[in-house]
Amino acid sequence: MTPDGTLLSSAPVAMPAAIRNMMKRAMSATDFAAFSAVQMFHITYASEGLTIHGYMALPPANATGVYPAILFNRGGAGERGALTDDGAFLYAGVYASWGYVVLASNYRGQGGSTGAEEWGAGDVRDAENLIPLLQSLGYVDMERVGLIGGSRGGMMAYMMLRRSQSFRAAATIGAPSMLHLIDHHAHIRKTFDRFVHYSPDIQRDLRERSAVAWAHELPRTTPLLMQHGTGDRRVDALHSLTLATELQRLHHPYKLIMYDNADHILAGRREEGNADLRWWMDHYVRDRAPLPKTGPHGA
Repeated sequence: MTPDGTLLSSAPVAMPAAIRNMMKRAMSATDFAAFSAVQMFHITYASEGLTIHGYMALPPANATGVYPAILFNRGGAGERGALTDDGAFLYAGVYASWGYVVLASNYRGQGGSTGAEEWGAGDVRDAENLIPLLQSLGYVDMERVGLIGGSRGGMMAYMMLRRSQSFRAAATIGAPSMLHLIDHHAHIRKTFDRFVHYSPDIQRDLRERSAVAWAHELPRTTPLLMQHGTGDRRVDALHSLTLATELQRLHHPYKLIMYDNADHILAGRREEGNADLRWWMDHYVRDRAPLPKTGPHGA
């Protein structure tokens, strides 16, 4: 069997004209020049005997030829949730314009990937298998790798952090963290039920996807930024607030930013959210800043 994380194919992707025009209006001239210099590729790679589709975004060239990197976990479920060329540029392309090599998976069963879609199981391993792919590139500084996940991808990011210390920093956006504590009528719980309805122990599986239940297992060497809109109707902001409360009790390095009047994708606050996200990645990943102090200190 082909080793996990083996790059099977790579093909360049042209920036869609609609994305180029939209970003030209939204970005400063300097930021747009960097964004325009990003090279995007559609990739396939091996994961547990499956062929997984995804994207790789390469940043504008620097003087060293070695780059920090970000793994991006997209959100969504079903075929409509798959990452497209547009979405790849809007997320991975923007992060790459900051100077990072960015890899993003479409996970098994969606976006052309073989296998059946899972939700917090094999899909997590598909995302994890981007790590050996990063290592194989030869121009990534593996001591400077960050992790970003939105919504379902944020839940997956928590699960990856639970069993890995590979990441210098992590960030989530609108991520569920307490599926085991919410009503089965909640939007995100109904999404879960679509994919894990076969489970003989549903409460166990909910708990396995709920970082609040095992926050003490998250690595203290990975500072975590949580971003959440207070108007999020898909994943209640209490998910991030509750996890932050538990991390505070554990003296875990974290930062919580609640964006007032923002929705699940921080609509209307995206520019602000990206600025906060970029600072976190640049500070802890690119610049290798020391871990923040935790617990009571100071005056």
